[in-house]
Amino acid sequence: MKIDLSGKSALVTASTGGIGFAIAQGLAASGARVILNGRSEDSLARASAKLLAAVPGVQLRGVAADLGSDAGVQHLLDALPEVDILVNNAGIFGPLDFFETDDATWEQYWQTNVMSGVRLSRALLPGMVSRRWGRVVFISSESARNIPADMVHYGVSKTAQLALSRGLAKRVAGSGVTVNAVLPGPTISDGFAEMMKDEVARTAKPLEALAREFVMTHRPSSVIQRAASVEEVANMVVYVCSTQASATSGAALRVDGGVVDDIV
Repeated sequence: MKIDLSGKSALVTASTGGIGFAIAQGLAASGARVILNGRSEDSLARASAKLLAAVPGVQLRGVAADLGSDAGVQHLLDALPEVDILVNNAGIFGPLDFFETDDATWEQYWQTNVMSGVRLSRALLPGMVSRRWGRVVFISSESARNIPADMVHYGVSKTAQLALSRGLAKRVAGSGVTVNAVLPGPTISDGFAEMMKDEVARTAKPLEALAREFVMTHRPSSVIQRAASVEEVANMVVYVCSTQASATSGAALRVDGGVVDDIV
């Protein structure tokens, strides 16, 4: 299968590192024009240089904007060209006991993880519908279905993304535009590497080995019995954004290594 996104413009939010960058690189390698997004000009400059080195000749631009507020989303929208592919990857996470999670924290997670996608989809979907082609993808999590007891606030926001993507798929039914959610499981991302850096220093074990130990301790239902790479997650997203995936819409597509223990 050869995925060709030549002539398509793709916005990937929170794409200066981790899963977001891998998605941007995959889309660029498939011929798409790519719009990177991060919270600082410095991170955008580093990511842009890395992407240009990986995919020479890619048509690329970057927009610095914090998507945790309406104003930040609007700043991004004001700088955008026409967009054919929207990947809602912006999100925050972190463990916190439910009884210690105050309203401000709930609101922060809701604004960043849910409302950024609501606002961008509301603004960009009409253009896709009018052109009779488009792709919207929400990067959710296996935590949407396997709510972590130590991150209830995060799990709730990720479950909301599943409802949002399904509802939007129905809203634009028959238009040629698809809307889907992709659910990564444990992934060796920049965030995971940062979380494990002290353990790497203490044990001198490779990050991949520590990631496997993490999976077997905290996600023992994993079928692949290891963490995924960011590229493995990106492969699913790039496919969902392709013309070949035109019959897939309203779906929650798992790249969780089989952590969620069911058959659908």
